[in-house]
Amino acid sequence: MLQHIDTELLLFLNGFHTPFWDNLMWNYSQSLTWIPLYLTLAALIIYRWRKQSIWILLVLGICVGLSDFISSSIIKELVERPRPSRVPELEGILHLINGYRGGRFGFVSSHAANSFGLAMAFCLIADKRELPTSILLFVWAFLNAYSRVYLGVHYPGDILGGTVVGIAVAVSCYFILRRFFPALLAHEDRPATPWYLKYGLWLVWSATVIYIILP
Repeated sequence: MLQHIDTELLLFLNGFHTPFWDNLMWNYSQSLTWIPLYLTLAALIIYRWRKQSIWILLVLGICVGLSDFISSSIIKELVERPRPSRVPELEGILHLINGYRGGRFGFVSSHAANSFGLAMAFCLIADKRELPTSILLFVWAFLNAYSRVYLGVHYPGDILGGTVVGIAVAVSCYFILRRFFPALLAHEDRPATPWYLKYGLWLVWSATVIYIILP
């Protein structure tokens, strides 16, 4: 029953395809596309946390690394749920781009786990002055995860599972940080974030999206 619902929802979401969206979602899903975004986020963290920024970057890196390891090396190998792009019954029905099918197994989505893990970890660690950045990271993560369904390499259930994994890892990392390194979460003595960093990720994200949709 759940498999049938997951498949029907996949085909519904995967069915809205045009050359424009094919190009956008293909490029949006590529990790290298977002290097400027990662660098801008690192710059904001370095400015806000100064000498302690190395520890914040380390925590975010551990969060993403754990999310990826748990989703790709543990859950996928235990569950062994084939990607929809590798299900014979969906051959010729599912819209694939550039012949891309991904690896053998799809549950859970490591793209979703990594993206939502990063977004949730930053949201928990930062304060309200970084709210625009936190919102942007969740928008970025949502579209990053959706792009995997659009490309036909993940069921919506894979995305949901990956999201849960990423958020769970982020919350765990945050509580460990709060328990053993509470000084890193103190914001009273941090410098105010200048506008070009506060809204910098929105500018970089918008510029990147515009760039990848240009012919």
